[in-house]
Amino acid sequence: MTSPESGNDAGARRWRGALMNNYGTPAMTLERGQGSHVWDADGTRYLDLFAGIAVNALGHAHPAVVEAVTRQINTLGHTSNFFSTSPAVELAETLLEITGFGTQGRVLLCNSGTEAVEAAFKIARRTGRPKIIATENSFHGRTMGALALTGQPAKRTPFEPLPSGVVHIPFGDVEAMRAAVDADTAAVVIEPVQGEAGVVLPPDGYLRAVREITAEHGALLVIDEVQTGIGRTGSWFAYQQEGIVPDVLTLAKQLGGGLPIGACIAVGPVAELLGPGQHGTTFGGNPVCCAAALAVLRTIAQDGLLDQVNRVGKDLVTGIERSGHPLLAGVRGSGLLIGVALNRPLAAGVADAARKAGYLINPAQPDVLRLAPPLILTDDEAAGFVTDLPEMLDAVTGAAEKESGD
Repeated sequence: MTSPESGNDAGARRWRGALMNNYGTPAMTLERGQGSHVWDADGTRYLDLFAGIAVNALGHAHPAVVEAVTRQINTLGHTSNFFSTSPAVELAETLLEITGFGTQGRVLLCNSGTEAVEAAFKIARRTGRPKIIATENSFHGRTMGALALTGQPAKRTPFEPLPSGVVHIPFGDVEAMRAAVDADTAAVVIEPVQGEAGVVLPPDGYLRAVREITAEHGALLVIDEVQTGIGRTGSWFAYQQEGIVPDVLTLAKQLGGGLPIGACIAVGPVAELLGPGQHGTTFGGNPVCCAAALAVLRTIAQDGLLDQVNRVGKDLVTGIERSGHPLLAGVRGSGLLIGVALNRPLAAGVADAARKAGYLINPAQPDVLRLAPPLILTDDEAAGFVTDLPEMLDAVTGAAEKESGD
């Protein structure tokens, strides 16, 4: 039986007593959400500028998602992949349309970003070539294949040995890429923006150069848009801003608007590399999740959210820069994936101060804050955060100076 206790403190005690410690104990228990806001178990409201790690594209309890999920679960909830369903086929067709892959593309639906990357890894293996190139500080997931691609030793080392053949090179370095890719290279797996590394953007033209290098050597280009796809950077997909076409694309996060769904999409002959029985997922393409994803895609298109993402994202970056706070070292990003760099490793403290002020933000790195709000974030909501941010930074700066005795 569960305890009748409520509130954030009770939630933390019950978490520690019932769940594994792989996430640590959350500071608060969230009970409900509406639009860009959530409320915790003590009744406090927050502007959600993290959106469930860039997942809740339409915020919380969006009517289109609620209606689509309710209608679908009342019609057909789960079938397995032994059977076709209309939502799964319509979602695949829609993804092929907005990627521009059209009739040359094929979609594999799964449950998450790491599963999408696992599928891409297996497609790369099916080329028969032994080597895969990934980048330092990248993040592609935590299952064993995706973890092998992830360029963060602290995450990989406890689970070694990992699948072999992965070589990590510096992100954004065209010459390093040119030196690494050869006739043994099955694929280059790369994020358009390294989100978890602190919203790190490559130099202009980098993705185009990687596309040229991979094409020259017959290697696949796998673009991991688990975090950047579905409008996060102000276009349907970040690769489209570079005018390139990848061989394989991985998606998740924003796609389901809060429901678990991912996709691995391949183009041309690459789409035929996985044969029947070589990959599968029990829940992948679940009709309820597909219905939610279709609601997300339709709403983004109908409500002009790509334009809103570009406008609000630029206003956020400009507003934060104009504050001129001495703790700021710079602001970078694309659309509504924004990194606020600090000149001291105080990001965790700023995130705590933000929470006390009614904002949820993410300390992605010790000296970088990550903002990845819902795509529906309004001008007024963004402006309110810009106005309040200096006070949050002041609180942490003052506490740090007091602690150091300055």
